[in-house]
Amino acid sequence: MTNDVRARKLADRIRVIAAETLERRVKDPRLGFVTITDARVTGDLRDATVFYTVLGDEEARAASAAALEKVRGLVRSEVGRQTGIKFTPTIAFVADAIPDVARHIEDLLAEAHAADEAVAAAARGASYAGDPDPYRSSEDLEEDLEEDLEEDVEEDLEGGLREGERAEGRTADVSGEPS
Repeated sequence: MTNDVRARKLADRIRVIAAETLERRVKDPRLGFVTITDARVTGDLRDATVFYTVLGDEEARAASAAALEKVRGLVRSEVGRQTGIKFTPTIAFVADAIPDVARHIEDLLAEAHAADEAVAAAARGASYAGDPDPYRSSEDLEEDLEEDLEEDVEEDLEGGLREGERAEGRTADVSGEPS
């Protein structure tokens, strides 16, 4: 575990030394606006990877990568001189993918925002299928109960009359009187 702590400390120091060296000692015109974003050192402290970004187009990135490759030895010797460690790690410059990934994520978020806006626009003009309020209120239930009671009473009255007529007919038939 202490080796990991030492590797992180050395990586931070290498990042600072590489940035200062590129700023103060390197005069290569191909080197564009380079930013050192991170540095990582292996657990055995033998290899260091320095991540960088370049402001500009693809041509500026390629020219800066060539210039960084050329000054790799100078940066390594400066790291060895300033850190004073027994074995100076080899230095490798790697273009940082974070800006490209961030740009891709921003594009995806813009697409998602546009899709959300389209859904919101479609929802503004839409209406619910069926009733606006699908739940029945207590007033509706009372009205339905009153209507059902009225219908039941009417059916019972009509049904009672029919049965009364049948009953009269039966009695008339039994008594022998014509109906």
